[in-house]
Formats: sequence, structure tokens, C-alpha cells
Amino acid sequence: MKFETVILRGLFVACMLVCGLILAAMVTSKPAPMHLAFTSSIAALLTSAPSSCVVPFVDDMICVRAAG
Repeated sequence: MKFETVILRGLFVACMLVCGLILAAMVTSKPAPMHLAFTSSIAALLTSAPSSCVVPFVDDMICVRAAG
């Protein structure tokens, strides 16, 4: 075989091996459990929001502010 053929065949085998390992890792991985914020109240979320509009003034934009 020519040198180029050996190099290309080795590169192909290496790429297929890497792709197979990545696919196996994606299929067998167990994702970490997500902690959703269903227990927090809306008031807690609104108190952490900024009190002023952080977006620069634009004619057709509305900046909603929480009451209180």
C-alpha cells in the first residue's frame, strides 16, 4: 500500500473510534437532576429584579416595573 493510503486509513479508523466513544458517552450518560424553581414565590423573583429599566430608551419599548 502507498503511504498516503495507510495514513488515510489510520485517520479514518481514529475518527470512527473517537466518534464511537463520543456517541457511547452521550447514550450512557446520566444527566444531573434539574432543580426547578417551582417552590419560590413570584414576590421573591420580583424583589431580585432591578428596580429600574436596564434597557436603553426606545420609542416602542415598554419597561414593566413591579409595584411596591
